[in-house]
Amino acid sequence: MHIIILLMALCLLCGIWNIVISLIIYDSLRKRGISVSFLWLRLMAPGYALKYKEITRAETGKIGLLFYQWIISINLSLVFVLITVITAI
Repeated sequence: MHIIILLMALCLLCGIWNIVISLIIYDSLRKRGISVSFLWLRLMAPGYALKYKEITRAETGKIGLLFYQWIISINLSLVFVLITVITAI
């Protein structure tokens, strides 16, 4: 039972991490003059992350670190959910 609580907590932390990174990406795009909507942020977050990736690659020649953090946090959250479901069965 304790392992399920731990896995759910890790999933929640990764979800919060993803939300924070999404907000930072939103702000970064807004500061660069890209039209972004805060109202549709949760639906458009993957598109905004890809725009951020393209813009940072064009500016610096490398992909910005926020893009990697966004990918890692969303994937870790999914992995922890799957492990939690498998463990609970």
